[in-house]
Amino acid sequence: MTVRPRLSLVRMAHACLGPFLRPGDWAVDATVGNGGDTVFLARAVGPTGRVFGFDIQAAALERAERRLVEEGFGERVTLRQVGHQHFAEVMPLEARGRLRCAMFNLGYLPGGDRTRTTRAETTVAALRQTWEWLGEGGVVSIIAYPGHPGGAEEAAAVAGWVESVRTAARTAYRTQVVGRPEAPVWWLVMK
Repeated sequence: MTVRPRLSLVRMAHACLGPFLRPGDWAVDATVGNGGDTVFLARAVGPTGRVFGFDIQAAALERAERRLVEEGFGERVTLRQVGHQHFAEVMPLEARGRLRCAMFNLGYLPGGDRTRTTRAETTVAALRQTWEWLGEGGVVSIIAYPGHPGGAEEAAAVAGWVESVRTAARTAYRTQVVGRPEAPVWWLVMK
């Protein structure tokens, strides 16, 4: 019997985003969670790059900070306990037009309170702001989880946002397991 390993959408996102990122780039993790994407971005931008991470939960930021320190990436990452919809209020002005990558891994904090989730209205506000700050050739990665309460509405709102920028985007991809509407959805949008 042959067993094929499952490639998660998060791993696929990391594999696809890796070639876009160079040492010295600036990136955003709009939903820090346990810090997996934050660590990926910090590694990819190297010691001369910058990563900015946002999460509303102190527990998420504490977990992520521990991981970053263990990896030796603490100096290149700035974490903020704020919702991603406040992106433009807390980002340094010098980041405008300089951002190379933004990652959104929506839903709830794995291992945390499943009633505290990202929401359609705040996610779309964050996507709009991020798109304005993204540099030419930059990329936005969004993973949504329609299977949890409110997740389908959020995924639909993200799909609407992607459609709204499609003419301004160089390319937009959507990936989801066929025939499973509750399966996670991944969008990759290049400016």
